Amino acid sequence: MDINTSVLLKIENLDFSYNQIIALKNINLEINKGEIVSLIGANGAGKTTLLRTISALNFHKSGTISFEGLDISKSQPENRVDLGIAHVPEGRGMFTILSVENNLKLGAYLRTDDEIQKDLNYIYEQFPILKEKKDHYAGTLSGGQQQMVAVGRALMSRPKLLLLDEPSMGLAPVIVEQIFGVIEKLREMGTTIFVVEQNAFLALNISNRAYVIENGSITISGNSKDLLADDRVKEAYLGA
Repeated sequence: MDINTSVLLKIENLDFSYNQIIALKNINLEINKGEIVSLIGANGAGKTTLLRTISALNFHKSGTISFEGLDISKSQPENRVDLGIAHVPEGRGMFTILSVENNLKLGAYLRTDDEIQKDLNYIYEQFPILKEKKDHYAGTLSGGQQQMVAVGRALMSRPKLLLLDEPSMGLAPVIVEQIFGVIEKLREMGTTIFVVEQNAFLALNISNRAYVIENGSITISGNSKDLLADDRVKEAYLGA
């Protein structure tokens, strides 16, 4: 698939600290429209922190975040959602006492068009178990089913950029295969995705490009196929 090379998200010289602890240092990266970009690294390297900063759940100390050429560095989370950034957080963030369907519909809370039901039907086509359990409390679902709800809820906003934080964490292989199958379909439809994934082999196989983050800094970047063959990546993250 040809990638539209126009830049959707651009981060320049971004720093972020928790109190006096530096969590992100001089981060520079770009995500082009229509591609999947992965971010790999060890636990505590700064992967989740970077996603939370992009979606304004953290506010960075310095540097800029631009989306479609617009500086969004000071914009609030709801403004970034309105611009087209959707975040599937680590831990899924279910509203456990709401039904599956109501959790999904919350993803469309900023929309006023008449195609919400159409998109809901699409989610049910991708994840038939959610249709079967649409009236169940989300808190009664398995971890894999909750991850399906979290992805579906984000898609209900019709995002231009989908941020996925550890979509395979704690899930059975068959569920991981289903989740990543949907990610592949989204790429075919032109959705731009930035995925944080501890399973580096999985991340690099599904993405066009990748960044490696270590101790809050980007240390390696490039074409995902090249990183799969990179001795540094193989030794540190692929068990080779």
